[in-house]
Amino acid sequence: MNAKLTLRMDKKLIEVAKAYSKKTGKSVSRIVADLFEVVKTEKLPEENQVTPTVSSLRGVLKGAKVDEADYRKYLEDKHL
Repeated sequence: MNAKLTLRMDKKLIEVAKAYSKKTGKSVSRIVADLFEVVKTEKLPEENQVTPTVSSLRGVLKGAKVDEADYRKYLEDKHL
């Protein structure tokens, strides 16, 4: 079932879309639909997904004897 969708874009971008439409022989609607067909198959990152950098730090302090007092001392030394 097709439904109508209104898009608001910069005038210059609309001109580019129409020129591309003419060049490819596809309607702007078809071009947008094709884009979202590709997008829907992409796996979107989960909200709380851990980045590779953070993941690489996992366990780095395992066994370390560090507590809040140590962190406070570090901050005091750093800022005084």
